[in-house]
Amino acid sequence: MSRSPQDRPDIQVFAEIAAIDQLATVRMERALPAGLSKAQFTVLDRLARGDGGETPAELARAFQLTKGALTNTLARLAASGLITVVVDKGDARKKRATVTEAGTVTHREALIALRPITDSARRAFPESEFAEVLPFLRALRGWLEQNR
Repeated sequence: MSRSPQDRPDIQVFAEIAAIDQLATVRMERALPAGLSKAQFTVLDRLARGDGGETPAELARAFQLTKGALTNTLARLAASGLITVVVDKGDARKKRATVTEAGTVTHREALIALRPITDSARRAFPESEFAEVLPFLRALRGWLEQNR
């Protein structure tokens, strides 16, 4: 007797990830500073944690977006004064996005705004449970990245 697709653990894992993503997105967007979407925050977060900016193509690849979709997010961030997009010093054919001082402040404010969500989750589950799932989640992400 074969199992139905919804009973398979692999299908259930992807369904859980999708549900978690949806629930987390709604909570994040409610908590983020006004006017900052999850998409904008994730780009700002990556740039704020980086070491000198990234090209739109690099960011699009990292987020699995078309260059056009990523360019729209970058334009919104730039219009808000949170990033600058300038010609790459090493290759004038490329542009590079970097965080502005206002972007650094907004990034810090966003992390503070998200803290109650993460603190609540930390109170609900022991740290050991988060640590236990990380190897599998990282391996799954790596496999997905390699098999785009």
